[in-house]
Amino acid sequence: MPKTVDFIKKRRGALLSTVVPLWLGLMAAPALTQTSALASEAVGAAPAMLVADRVFVSPDRKLVAEGNVEAFQGDIRLQANRITYDRQTGVLNMEGPIRIDQSGSITVLANAAELDSGLRNGILRGARMVFDQQVQLAALQMTRVEGRYSQLYKTAVTSCHVCEDGSPPLWQIRAERITHDEAERQLYFEGAQLLIKDVPVFYFPALRLPDPTLERADGFLVPSLSSSSTLGLGLKLPYFVTIGPHKDLTITPYLSEKTTTLDLRYRQAFRNGDIEISGAFSRDDIQPDDSRGYLSVRGDFDIPYDFKLGFDLKTVSDDAYYADYDISDTDRIRSELSLNRVRRDQLIEGKIYNYKTLRDAENQDFIPSTILTGTFEQRLFPKYVGGELRLRLNAAQFTRKSSLDATLADANGRDMSRVSADATWLRSWILPWGVESIWTAGIGIDSFALSDDAAFDNDATRVTPKAALTLRRPMTRQTASGAVQVLEPIVQFGWTNVNGDDTPNEASNISEYDQGNLLALSRFPETDVREDGDTLIYGVNFAHFDTTGWFATGTIAQIHRDQAQSGFTSSSGLDGRNSNMLVAGQLGLRNDLTLTARTLFDEEWSVTKAEFRGDLERDRVSLAGSYLWLQADPAENRVQETSELWFDGAYDLNQIWRASANMRYDITDGRATRAGLGLTYRNECVTLDLSLSRRYTSTTSVEPSTDFGFTLSLNGFSVKSGDTTSRRSCSNT
Repeated sequence: MPKTVDFIKKRRGALLSTVVPLWLGLMAAPALTQTSALASEAVGAAPAMLVADRVFVSPDRKLVAEGNVEAFQGDIRLQANRITYDRQTGVLNMEGPIRIDQSGSITVLANAAELDSGLRNGILRGARMVFDQQVQLAALQMTRVEGRYSQLYKTAVTSCHVCEDGSPPLWQIRAERITHDEAERQLYFEGAQLLIKDVPVFYFPALRLPDPTLERADGFLVPSLSSSSTLGLGLKLPYFVTIGPHKDLTITPYLSEKTTTLDLRYRQAFRNGDIEISGAFSRDDIQPDDSRGYLSVRGDFDIPYDFKLGFDLKTVSDDAYYADYDISDTDRIRSELSLNRVRRDQLIEGKIYNYKTLRDAENQDFIPSTILTGTFEQRLFPKYVGGELRLRLNAAQFTRKSSLDATLADANGRDMSRVSADATWLRSWILPWGVESIWTAGIGIDSFALSDDAAFDNDATRVTPKAALTLRRPMTRQTASGAVQVLEPIVQFGWTNVNGDDTPNEASNISEYDQGNLLALSRFPETDVREDGDTLIYGVNFAHFDTTGWFATGTIAQIHRDQAQSGFTSSSGLDGRNSNMLVAGQLGLRNDLTLTARTLFDEEWSVTKAEFRGDLERDRVSLAGSYLWLQADPAENRVQETSELWFDGAYDLNQIWRASANMRYDITDGRATRAGLGLTYRNECVTLDLSLSRRYTSTTSVEPSTDFGFTLSLNGFSVKSGDTTSRRSCSNT
C-alpha cells in the first residue's frame, strides 16, 4: 500500500531545486511498489509531493522512481520517465523526456540530466529552456552552476515556431554559449549571430538581453527608421534606463539628414500618483540659427481629504515645431493645473489654464493667456419642502498680456473677473395618466470686475430668477415579435429674467445645441451670458429595441421664445425667436455597426449644421468615420461653409497581414488635409510596421510634409505578442 512520509527541508530558490525533499523522505521509507505518493510541509516551506508508477530501492541501495514520475512543490512541477538517487554520491540521474515548469513562465526540457542532491549543480543534455511559452533556447548541453546560473552551449534562440522538418525559423540567434542569470533575469551571449532564414546578417562578440520574464531592464528598445520631406531620412534608437523600481528614463537620439535631436522621457511612480516628463532638443536645417524643442510635464496625485491634484504643463520653442516633428496637430497649447474632489453630493474643483497660440492669425497678447476657474457644487435634500436643492458657486478670471482697452468689436487687452452663485430647487410628481412633472425654480447672481475696457463699466452685477415646468409622458409597448418600443413626448415651459448691467461675452461665444442642453434654462456654456425671456420647448423621444439585437433611438425638438435671444451665432441654431429643429438619432445593428447623426433644420427646412458618425467593429474590420457640415458664419471665424470628412480604419487581410488607412478630407476646398496608409505583418516571432503619411496643410511657419516609417520588432524580448498572434504553418513556412 502507498505510504506517506514526513520530512523537513528548507526550500532553495533555484529553478531546479525542488525534488530533494522528496528523495530525503523516500530514503527513510521502506521499499514501495505500484503507485507511490508522499507529501511534506516543513515549517516555512511549501508542501511537496511525488507521484510515480513504481518506487523501490535497488540492490545497490539506490532509490528509483520510474513510470510517469511527477514531483510538485509550490509553483514548480517536474516530470520525468525515471529518476535515480544515489545516497552515497549524492548524485541524481534523470531519464527523459524531462520537463520542469515554474509558474507557467519558465519551462526546461531535456533528454537526460545528472545533478547533485541540491539540484544546484549538474548537466542536462539535449536541453531547451522556454520563456512564457514563446522564446526558446535550444542547446546540446546545459550546465547548472550554484543554483543560479544556467550555461547553455551551442545554442539557438528564437521565438518563431520551429518545424520538425528541420526548416529554419524566420529568425534566430545562434551563440557559442549563453548564460542565464536566474537572479538578475538576464541572458548573456558569447559569439552570437543573428540569422534570417539561416542567413547570417549580424555578428555580436558579446550581447546581453533581458529574459522575457523581466518587465523592466536597461537596454535598447525597438529602433525605428523614418523618412520625412522636411527632415530627411532618419533613425530613432531609444535606450531605456531603469532608476530603481519606480523610476525610469528613456533616451532617444534622432539622427537624420536635416536634424540632430535628443528626445527624453522620465517617469516616476509614487504611492499616491505618478509623474511623466518628456521633451526634446533639436538643431536642424529648418531654422539653422535657432535651438528648438518642447517640454511637457504631466502628473496625477491623490492627496489628503480625497482631493486629486493634476497638472499638464507644456511649452514649445516655436509655432512650427510640433508640426515639423509630427508631435501634435494642435494649434493652441494648453497647460493646466487642477485640484478637485468629487463626492456623491458635492463637487469642489479649481483649475488654472495657460494658453499659447500657434495660429498665424492670432496675437498672443490679445487672447486670454491665463484663465483661473473655481467651482463648488452641493446637493441638498430638504425634508420640509422635498425635492432636491442644488447650490453652485463659480468664479473665473481671464487675463490678457496687452494693456490696450477693449472696444465693442475687439477684446484687445480686457481682463475680467466673475463670480456667479446659483441656487436651484427641483421636485417631480407623477400626475394622472402617467404624466411626470418636474418643477424647477431658482436664482442666479453674477458679479463682474473689468479692467482695460472702454466698452463696459468696470463693475457690473446681474440677478437672474428662473423657473420651469417640464412634462413628460413615457409610453412603452411590445410588438408581436417581442420588440420593445418607447415613445416620450416632452413639453417644457421656461422663464428667466435677467436684471442688471451689460457685460462682455468672454467664454460663451460658441454654443452647441443638442440633446444634452435641450431642457436647460440657459444654453450658453458659461454664466458670463444667460438666456432671457420665456421659452416653450416641445419634442419627442423615440426608441426601438429589437429582439434580434438591433436598436434605434431618436429625438426631434424645437425651442420657441417670446423674443429673439442675442448672443447666439446663426450656425448655433439657437438665434432668433424660434430655434432650428433638432433631429438626432442613433442606429445600432447587432453590436457590429453603430450610426449616430445630429442635424439642425431652419424654418425653411434647410440644413444649417449636420454631423454624422459611423463605427464598425467586426472580426476583421475596424472602421470609424465622421462627416461634418457647417454653414458659413463670420461670428465663428468661418467666412465659407465647412464640409469635412474624417476616416480611420483597418482590415485584417489574413491572420498575419493588417492594412490601415486614415484621411481627413476638406470637401469645400476639394483636397485632403491629412492622409495616411499603414501595413503591419505580425506573427508569433516578428512584427513589421510600414507607414506612409502626408500632411497637406500649410501656413507661414509650417510647410506640407510627407513621412515614411519603418519598424521591425523581434517578438519575445521587447514586444508582447498578445493572445491573438498568428502562428506560422510549417507546411508553408
